[in-house]
Amino acid sequence: MNAQVAVPLVVLSATAEPVQRVNGILRRAGQAAHCTWIPALPDLADAIAQINPELLLLIGADPDLTALAARVRDQTAPEVPMIAIAEAADQDSVAETMRLGARDVVSLDSPGHLEAVVLRELRSSRLERALNSTLQSAREYRRQLENVLERSNDAIAQVQEGILVEANDSWTQAFGADSREALIGQPVMDLFEPDSHAALRGALSACLSGKWNDHVLQVMGRQRNGQPLALDIILSAGEVEGEPCVRLIMPARRRDEAQLATDLADAVRRDPATGFLHRRAMLESMRERIATAASGGVRQVAQVRLDKFAALEREVGLEGSEQALVEFASLLQSHLLPKDLGGRLGGVSFLVLLERGNGHDSEAWAEQFVERVRSHEFHVGGKSMALTCSVGLGVIPHGNPDLSAAIDDAMDACRKARQRGGNQTSLIDRADTDSRVQAYDQVWVKHIRAALLENRFRLVQQPIASLQGDDLQMFDLLVRMLDTQGREVLPSEFMPAAERNDLLRSIDRWVIGASLSLAAQRRPSCLFVRISRDSLLDGTVPEWLDTQLKASRAQPGRVCFQVTEELAAAHRTEVQALAVALKRRGLRFALERFGSGRDPVALLQSIPLDFVKIDGALVQGLAANTALQSRITQLVDGARARKILTIAERVEDANTMAVLFQLGVQFVQGYFINEPEQVVLES
Repeated sequence: MNAQVAVPLVVLSATAEPVQRVNGILRRAGQAAHCTWIPALPDLADAIAQINPELLLLIGADPDLTALAARVRDQTAPEVPMIAIAEAADQDSVAETMRLGARDVVSLDSPGHLEAVVLRELRSSRLERALNSTLQSAREYRRQLENVLERSNDAIAQVQEGILVEANDSWTQAFGADSREALIGQPVMDLFEPDSHAALRGALSACLSGKWNDHVLQVMGRQRNGQPLALDIILSAGEVEGEPCVRLIMPARRRDEAQLATDLADAVRRDPATGFLHRRAMLESMRERIATAASGGVRQVAQVRLDKFAALEREVGLEGSEQALVEFASLLQSHLLPKDLGGRLGGVSFLVLLERGNGHDSEAWAEQFVERVRSHEFHVGGKSMALTCSVGLGVIPHGNPDLSAAIDDAMDACRKARQRGGNQTSLIDRADTDSRVQAYDQVWVKHIRAALLENRFRLVQQPIASLQGDDLQMFDLLVRMLDTQGREVLPSEFMPAAERNDLLRSIDRWVIGASLSLAAQRRPSCLFVRISRDSLLDGTVPEWLDTQLKASRAQPGRVCFQVTEELAAAHRTEVQALAVALKRRGLRFALERFGSGRDPVALLQSIPLDFVKIDGALVQGLAANTALQSRITQLVDGARARKILTIAERVEDANTMAVLFQLGVQFVQGYFINEPEQVVLES
């Protein structure tokens, strides 16, 4: 041991005097120590997590205290040895204390014995840590080696600092190269289409940083003859000649008779020209999907139609127009998420069933696709040309999932977009304009008030994962209502009625109270709690929070309140006042849906913030959209300049996560990370 390095110790003691004596004994023995005094057991877990001590000293040999301290130690850092210090102890009490979890029992009146035991346990603990680290490294190397051997028929390449340094024959053949030598030494990005560069670059960086966990990256390769190649790539960290590298693996496609039969059956259901489902198969698949309850968010139907196709057909002929349609379908296919359902409605029209976090996300998806088509250069018969499209959106209500009505709405909306000249989106949502809204609200108001009285609301939590540092216990809290049969009701069903009938403030207060109880019981790093417009404009919230904090005994720093950027822009004065009041009480504050407004960075200058949550609508289609990547970079840079942490909302695929890592976003949340899970509070 290096006596010049201060050893971090935690001392659990009712008074400070024993801490000073321990420090003096070790200093005289030539072992510098940094002793942290913990006067009460409830603070022990946080102290161990934050200080990462090499030794835990317990003043006193009381059996109950020893057992409780050992339990806390076992839950937070079981490898840390614990020594009990008592004034006097017989052999039976020493044996009992060691049985309860202490390594030994010593006395402050025997400094030599204390010194010897402490140095022995430190040495033993360090040897154990070194051994565990070596074993872990050996297991990881063996796992990587077995992975490579098992996939010996797979295409494998190794990349160092962006350069391809090794490749097997399968990799060479996949890209149509004459030999390995033709690829080795070349930038790996040269083998992939530009739209895939951001995701691949981010995945390589994340893998080297240990933040890539067996996710499959979907990219477009580029063969030597210029033809595109759709690839699924597995990344793992490795070494070449002692230097870190990233291993890229394209699994070989082994013959599977069962899968072949499935693929053939699926092929029959698809249009051979575009790859989309035929009309009948599409409608069957959509009806099957909406027969199951949505896990969250909204469902919408989008009709996507190429504009002015008759004029295109006259200009380039029948064969040329079909070529343009196939290229258009390929663009649409690449714009879909894996969970989206798409099919060919007929002619030049396609239909897509979208599942998104909210309606804003669906509209953003449609607008981004319209812009993508407008800016795309179509190649038809040796000519380059610009085309446009129109997108119509129809909403599928949760309570009455009528697919036919939603498709009619989408077609009507698309027709209106084309009548206005095309190259745009249109939405029809009959929910708020229907003459039955008043009767609908009367029913929901009754249910909401009964649920509040009968405590039939529940919290669900969605984990927030770190991209940059250690994973923290951070969760976004959402609310669900239970009906009288105990079935879960999504916010999108009851919140609109609650908002129209001044019930949001009551729901907010239930959520806040439950969130503070959760923070007190579970002690997470941070819980994110939404505040509606009604609560934002309610000046009594800060004083009400004082009472709730006192009653729940929650540590304020574990709770972060959040409002939307739209609310912050519309009510800047009220948001500033609320943020200041919350932070004065030790609570944290955040903006969600950040980046969707006219000047989001300006809000950072006037509101004291801990986090911003980048709008999920900007995250949709991020991997292949350089304009969105530039926009998010500006948001991240603006937040970083003010030491505000960034979280990306509604991340739904590995490629998007890889790009966010590359852009410097610190945290992510979404269904790709984890679906919301129910929170059970202790009574």
